[in-house]
Amino acid sequence: MAVLCVCMVLLRFAQKLSGPAANRFAIDDGLIIISFLCLITNNIITEMKLIGNGMGRDVWTIPFDHITEFLKFYWIEEILYFFTSTTLKLSFLFFYKRIFPARNVQRVISLTIIFNVLWGTAFVITAVFQCWPVSHLWVAWDGEHAGHCISINAVAWSNAATGIFVDLWMLAIPISQLIDLKLSRTKKWGVILMFCLGTLATIISIIRLRALVGFGQSTNPTYDQTDTAKWSIVELTVGLVCSCLPSVRSVLVQSLPSVFGSTQDKSTGNQYGGSRIKASKNGIFNMKSSSKGGEDDVAIHCTTSFGATQDSKSEDEVELVYVNNHVKGGEGSMST
Repeated sequence: MAVLCVCMVLLRFAQKLSGPAANRFAIDDGLIIISFLCLITNNIITEMKLIGNGMGRDVWTIPFDHITEFLKFYWIEEILYFFTSTTLKLSFLFFYKRIFPARNVQRVISLTIIFNVLWGTAFVITAVFQCWPVSHLWVAWDGEHAGHCISINAVAWSNAATGIFVDLWMLAIPISQLIDLKLSRTKKWGVILMFCLGTLATIISIIRLRALVGFGQSTNPTYDQTDTAKWSIVELTVGLVCSCLPSVRSVLVQSLPSVFGSTQDKSTGNQYGGSRIKASKNGIFNMKSSSKGGEDDVAIHCTTSFGATQDSKSEDEVELVYVNNHVKGGEGSMST
């Protein structure tokens, strides 16, 4: 799983570096880098500090100092989980902002971004200060230290439940836009399927709920919290892989167009009065419209040229933005 994650991230940035300069890096790419680094840190902590200090073993078989170290680094992993989950969601949302330019959708995405920032910040702060003093979290097990903690079990459940709801909401945003696109059925459902693969992370989140049943209330944390740690890493890894799918698809289309196809038709009629659209290399679209069902001698031919800023977007993004704009604008806007 970790190897797949690394490969997907490398493919994503290979696609960025091979494209136009203006298309190389955006906010969502920066968030992916942050998420990737946090996930790598999380994996290192799991291997070296959690497993190394007894994760998966009964607490009464572990030296006292190892129990303290385990609980301390498990606390760090909780914080990293909440933070990484937030940055991953934000990377999807900023990607949506680039490819769905309709004003009403931009407003919905912006509000969802604000909600995610507030949501993530609240849970990170709660995780940091779940006990007071903070160190009480990893020393309370011996019963010799004074302090108090909130119910981290309730915090974990509320985070998981709201996270699943937000994931489903974020899935609805692109699907609502893609359904109306004037693409061939194969292309449309191919793109929708790509976005739907993001539900894999949501499915993992639901599976993870079972591991949270006794989270924070166990008297045998080194054993009982193993599943929670495992499924948390799997969830974040799958989320990161899914966030790279659009870029990886572009790489596959460019490398193996006969196998994976392309969202760019060479000469395909659309549903706007028989219009045909072709993109030239210099960034100028040429559109020729003709009346349907008429004879050649009464046909009306019209050629309209207009500029398109392809240098800042990949081919897939150009088509999504272009078609989406004109779908929202109505059929009349295409019949110039």
